[in-house]
Amino acid sequence: MLKIKRVPTVVSNYQEDNISESASGCGRNCLGKCCLPVSRLSLYAFKIQTEDPIKGGNVNSSEEQPPISFLHNLLLGKWEDRMSRGLFRYDVTTYETKILHCKYGFIAQLNEGRHQKKRPTEFRVDQVLQPFDDNKFNFTKVGQEEVLFRFEPNNDESYFCPSAEVASDLQSPSVVVINVSPIEYGHVLLIPRVLNCLSQRIDPESLLLALHLAKEAADPFFRAYYLAVPFPVEKAPSQRIIAKKGPHNKGVIVSQLFYYPVQGLVFEGGNTIRDLSDVVASSCICLQNNNIPFNILISDCGKKIFLFPQCFAEKQALGEVSQDILDTLVNPAVWEISGHIVLKRRKDFDDASEAYAWRLLSEVSLSEDRFQEVKACILEAAGLQEANVENTLNKEESLYKLPAGRAAPHLPRDCLVHQ
Repeated sequence: MLKIKRVPTVVSNYQEDNISESASGCGRNCLGKCCLPVSRLSLYAFKIQTEDPIKGGNVNSSEEQPPISFLHNLLLGKWEDRMSRGLFRYDVTTYETKILHCKYGFIAQLNEGRHQKKRPTEFRVDQVLQPFDDNKFNFTKVGQEEVLFRFEPNNDESYFCPSAEVASDLQSPSVVVINVSPIEYGHVLLIPRVLNCLSQRIDPESLLLALHLAKEAADPFFRAYYLAVPFPVEKAPSQRIIAKKGPHNKGVIVSQLFYYPVQGLVFEGGNTIRDLSDVVASSCICLQNNNIPFNILISDCGKKIFLFPQCFAEKQALGEVSQDILDTLVNPAVWEISGHIVLKRRKDFDDASEAYAWRLLSEVSLSEDRFQEVKACILEAAGLQEANVENTLNKEESLYKLPAGRAAPHLPRDCLVHQ
């Protein structure tokens, strides 16, 4: 059994150091069964469009930016309201951020407040799916003042209601709440079916809900927080995997990232938004069932999903991560893997470079042999069987050229010396 000490991130003001086993949330307006069913929260109801085609989502979507949506403004307005009420642990808008001078423009942010005053907790790193534990902090214990709005499907048009009762036939509403330790401006958390007390895992309905939120926000860079530029990984070249179509792939196209420090796959297209969601969810469930850690990034208004199998926690537990990387206190998750690196120390921020970014993220990536095994598992779950790989890159091919007949190296040549 592999275990490591981890410094947890405080995401709610109700995430106390010592939580009583009998804590139910009663009397403090929580999201538990004692308070939520009789509450009146803001409601954003979105029109169900699972059968609509993903317009412009077939590999190269339009670069024309969609108009700012009502949900976009609603979310940011309510987020700023919570900031004015002092609900955040720090003002992330004052933190220093810089773009590193390199091909992808890795982003470095100095956030010294995100890891302070937190109690180290022990958890298993050899078990991806860990059971829900009501005795520990969970999202049913979040206070309702941290909720921005409920996010629920509707058969008719989308609408917003400032105050709405929880419908009696809706057993477990989904909510959007602030992250009190934000990484960036507008950082929020989507909690699907909060009363169901789900463990942290991907299932088809939860992923579909996240895609609807990204689509409804109509922001090409909506990733549970707002950033004015694309993530560096979105600039990385990829190659479409030519596969023998199975009965369940539903028109979804899968590509493989190249010339990026973390091995990963890109899913896009599909006949409908549900098709894309189902294929990616099946891939994630395959990884969960095989105990393989991973991160996903939803981009391009929900039309593109990046999937990154990773092994950082396992390598850390086995003592295979260099000490200077551990000393930075950076635990690479989806933000870092995507190229937005949150640094906890001034020295690391001042010294941040492309070489450091590649070295840090390379610790996360699976080896080439292991990635090929995992990729085969993912493609099988997605209803595909790889035939071969095209020799053409995506629209970012100007960054790097693939020599004909040769596999792409995992790292650029000028960074190999730093490994």
